[in-house]
Amino acid sequence: MDLLKAHKRRTKLSEAAYVALNVGLAVALLLIVLAVQSPWLAYSAVLLSKWRALAVRPRFWFANLVANMVDIIVGISVVVLLYGAQGALWLQVLITLLYVGWLLLIKPRSKRIYVAAQAGIAVFVGITALSMVSYAWDASFFVLAMWAIGFVSARHILGSYDEPMTQLYSFIAGFVFAELGWIGFHWLMAYPLPGFGAIQFSQLALFVTLYCFVAERAYASYHKHGAVRRADVLLPALLTISIMVAVYVLAAINGSEAL
Repeated sequence: MDLLKAHKRRTKLSEAAYVALNVGLAVALLLIVLAVQSPWLAYSAVLLSKWRALAVRPRFWFANLVANMVDIIVGISVVVLLYGAQGALWLQVLITLLYVGWLLLIKPRSKRIYVAAQAGIAVFVGITALSMVSYAWDASFFVLAMWAIGFVSARHILGSYDEPMTQLYSFIAGFVFAELGWIGFHWLMAYPLPGFGAIQFSQLALFVTLYCFVAERAYASYHKHGAVRRADVLLPALLTISIMVAVYVLAAINGSEAL
């Protein structure tokens, strides 16, 4: 009986420590952004938070880092968004709270619906942050970063299906993202958001996330039925088309800004 009580105490302590460390990471990023002009210290804090990925033999480092890349993309993107929101403390606090929600409520889940959400969030915030910082980059670096986001997100979600061709399909997804990135870099539109500082709503991030949603629904249908059923993809496709048309109409009415 004493052993059971001790085990419960250890479990509660470990859970409390997990919550405290993750909340502490989010708060630390906010404090760094408020106190330091350069983002590199905040980037380092995100990378150092993944120290457990390297607490194994060196031959496992690469595999562990790839497995943690979705979380790293979200963390790095949060830093970019926090710096973009400078001058709007309420927005920086909101971004920090959303990051806490990611760390405690979304990232630890392993159900397929949460894995899909994790990949989708990484795609959206990753491309949004990339669009904010890459305006002066060479196109090849932007395309390479898009390839990495596509590869990592596809690998993340395909792993939940135990897909034997995960590596190949992930490379293909990366090349599709790279193509979209090449087009997007030369025709990249953003929509200013009142009160959001330098943060702008990236058209590329929205559209690519919608494409990923349709692709995930198509793959899920194929995985379950052995074929892509029209009923499974019709509504996601119609939703995607509707949102894209609405975005273009609103952009034509209100005007848009090229990054």
